[in-house]
Amino acid sequence: MPLFKLRVDVPDLEAGRAAADIIETLVEPAPLAVTLFELRPPAFVLEAYFDEPPRLDEVKRHLAARDARLADASLQEVPDRNWVALSQASLPPIAAGRLIVHGSHDRARFAMRRLAVEIEAGEAFGSGHNATTALCLEALDWLARRRRLGRVLDLGCGSGVLAIAAARVAPSAHVIATDNDPIAVAVAKANARLNRVGRRVQVLQASGFGHPALRRAPPFDLALANILPGPLVDLAPALRRASRSGGVAVLSGLLDHQAREVAAAYGAAGFHLLRRLQRAGWTALVAARS
Repeated sequence: MPLFKLRVDVPDLEAGRAAADIIETLVEPAPLAVTLFELRPPAFVLEAYFDEPPRLDEVKRHLAARDARLADASLQEVPDRNWVALSQASLPPIAAGRLIVHGSHDRARFAMRRLAVEIEAGEAFGSGHNATTALCLEALDWLARRRRLGRVLDLGCGSGVLAIAAARVAPSAHVIATDNDPIAVAVAKANARLNRVGRRVQVLQASGFGHPALRRAPPFDLALANILPGPLVDLAPALRRASRSGGVAVLSGLLDHQAREVAAAYGAAGFHLLRRLQRAGWTALVAARS
């Protein structure tokens, strides 16, 4: 049976999220899946898949009512093929410092490398192909060359790629990974087992520091947070309390113009900037607790 793909070009991430909300809540029939991909900063493309075609005129009307820039939508029939498998097989491995992130189709090439991480592009964010994930991986490798990382926290872990990479570059580290999405938690646990670090990567369902295990945890040497600017700013005081003196935070999910606000919030919370990494319009900040 064929699928139907709705495509909407959106000017920025905020507009893309608004369009995704509209399509998921107002459009009939309900979509099977909605995806949002970076096109070229700050633009994104939204794609939604249906087993029956929605009425394009109604979709455009709903979108335009929210934002006139979202009215340019198109609909096409997609042949009945395993598009997930095909798209995953086309993804190349990603190198970030000494780390390599690859899919199962490249397992034979990389499985024996100690610093290789196998992650599929699936239901949880974080295949390594997003610029912010790659920047965090690069920062993680840079830090592991310079510091002993005994306790690591990954806030908003998605697929678990950063937590697993931390366990790879710091073989003696204990890693706690959290996400508020139960699907992401399940995916991250499965990926940790797949990469043979399940005993050292503890995955918890939590929003921020709202889990007893985090409140009881000893201070962290490293915290990774690849989320969004607003939550990063809100978490600054709690992240300082959770970090040991001299502990480091890697902060991303930031467009270049958003980095200043986040850096200021962490400076006010008692961190000083060690390094700023940039790629394709995105920024990651590496900051140490003073």
